[in-house]
Amino acid sequence: MKHIALLLIAALTLASCHHDPLVTLQGETQGSYYTIRYYDQQQRNLTPQIDSILTLVDNTLSLWNENSLIRRINNGTDSLITPLFHDLLTKANTMRLYTNGALDCRIGTLVKLYGFGFEKRTEVTQQQIDTILSQLSRQTYLIADSNLSLPSPTYTLRHLEPFEFDFNAIAQGYTSDLIGHLFDSLGINNYIINIGGEVLAKGTKENGENWSVGIERPATHFYDTVQNIETIINLHDKSVVTSGNYRKYYEKDGIRYSHTINPATGRPVDHALLSVSVISDHAWYADAMATAFMVMGLEQSLQFINSHPENPDIQAVYFIYNENGEYRTHSTPAFDSIIQK
Repeated sequence: MKHIALLLIAALTLASCHHDPLVTLQGETQGSYYTIRYYDQQQRNLTPQIDSILTLVDNTLSLWNENSLIRRINNGTDSLITPLFHDLLTKANTMRLYTNGALDCRIGTLVKLYGFGFEKRTEVTQQQIDTILSQLSRQTYLIADSNLSLPSPTYTLRHLEPFEFDFNAIAQGYTSDLIGHLFDSLGINNYIINIGGEVLAKGTKENGENWSVGIERPATHFYDTVQNIETIINLHDKSVVTSGNYRKYYEKDGIRYSHTINPATGRPVDHALLSVSVISDHAWYADAMATAFMVMGLEQSLQFINSHPENPDIQAVYFIYNENGEYRTHSTPAFDSIIQK
């Protein structure tokens, strides 16, 4: 969905043997790749259960699946939303309010107009932008309970304005969390999950060390295939998600336009920030905040972090930005503490 694999899980060092046997699973999902490693005494192959989760998410949230629930909700052919859709929508709305609109999953129409969805790019006019922003400034939908007594309750969503949802800013992190919940329920306590760069790590590696995760240095062009590591961090019972604008963009008249849309202006962001990595307890939250910080830019993001010292989920953040054609980095003290020396 949103990200290509912006995070590279460092190779495991297999030393002592006090852990259960290691199981490694790899595959494709949501337009990217996933790598999952976990220690399990029973050496269970959980591919069917994981595929079931990935299929559920795809059938619910994928804009590239023409039969998905989100496509049907967006085009008005369905109004019943499932618990998963309802849960993610609730989380997205909470983050929209918390970030003062920097994270807004109702901008699907704008994403499509700029050609970052499944349709071709069009020339976006200021009148189109003004109309969409005016619609989003009002109450856009209502949700009513429906059949809550059923084992799998449903809810009815009614559009009040003609807008479209786009959960790409949060869905992959949410998927990592769902698989983490599966492992927790099965008593698997040491694992690392990487869904397209959205990483969730719990416990330790076989040698008792924390998981090692590499933060990618931004590529110069979207077609660059070499992924260089900028820094490596130690991860334990945390998630890390990187959001960047250097692999999804288009160029016109020598100007590069990012796929990150500022919901306040209706236009691609034009600041120097290239990527943001956020450490959080939950991958969906890190996913949402990484996108919000990409919208805010470096200075506004730092102001936001400093104004919310009570929130531990936004204190460990790593920024990579462009300054006069050179890469520069800025990390918060909490992030510095987990960088491998």
